[in-house]
Parts: sequence; structure tokens; C-alpha cells
Amino acid sequence: MSRTKLTWLVLIVLVWTAMMSFGGVAAETVMLYPNIFGDAPASLDRAREFLVAGGPSDYFPPLGATVVLSCLAGIALTWRNRRLRWYVAGAAAAFIACEFLFSVVFFWPRNEIMFVDPVGTHSPEYLRQVAEEFVAGHWVRLAGGAVTSALAFTALLRFARDTAPVRAM
Repeated sequence: MSRTKLTWLVLIVLVWTAMMSFGGVAAETVMLYPNIFGDAPASLDRAREFLVAGGPSDYFPPLGATVVLSCLAGIALTWRNRRLRWYVAGAAAAFIACEFLFSVVFFWPRNEIMFVDPVGTHSPEYLRQVAEEFVAGHWVRLAGGAVTSALAFTALLRFARDTAPVRAM
């Protein structure tokens, strides 16, 4: 496979997975979060009962790994092209910072408190506080997904323009 075709493939995968991740986070924001965090701690208990067969933790980690891997491949393939490299590197930086690192540091401990620790371990006031912090921090993740998607899509558009055949008039 030629380098150009491989770059096309990697950038398409990057845009597709980044947009799926952003869309998933946006959908969570409007559909799940009002139900999960709207009336803590009772809503947290309902979420524990509802999210048994599958949940965000089944969807986002493999998708996020695919975004990161396609970002790394995209950086390697576009590094020689100054017009593209910083868009792909920026998408990688935004995703890794806002989706992965921020999740590990901020969300994972709160998920543990709200959904893993036995019911009754924490006071209702503390659970409400943790739920409010989670929802507030979620906007960072949503913004990071938007930036990642926009930068990846811009890289794809620039690559399309750079590789489009020139037609004589």
C-alpha cells in the first residue's frame, strides 16, 4: 500500500473514531447524565441497577485506544508535511489530555466513589458533591472531544486538498 493511501486510511479512521467518541460523550451529556446525576444519591442507585449489561466503560476505552493509535499513526505519516502534522499532533494532545489523562485523574476516582464503593459507604451530601463535580468536569471532556474532532477533520480536509489531482483547463 502506498504511503498516500495509508495516510488516507489512517486519517479517515482518526476522524471517524474521534467523531464517534465526541458523539458518544455528547449523547451521554444529554441522555444519560440527567438521569444518572439528576437526583443523587437516588439517581446513582438507579444507574447502578440500570447499567448492568453494559455502559460507558464498555464503549469508551476501546474506542479511545483506537483514537490514540490512529493519532500516533497519523503523526508518523504526516510528520513531513508541516501543513498537517500540527493538526494531527494537536488532535492527539487534546484527546490524550482531555479524554485520557483527565479521566484517569478526575473521573475514575469519582466513578469509584459513586458506582463501585458499596452503597451506604458515603453520605448523601458527599455523593451529591461528587456527582456535581463529575458533571462540571465533564465539560472539559466534551470540549476536548470537540477540539480533537475539529483538528482531525481539518487535517483530513487539508490532506484531501494537498493530494487532489490538478486538472488542466
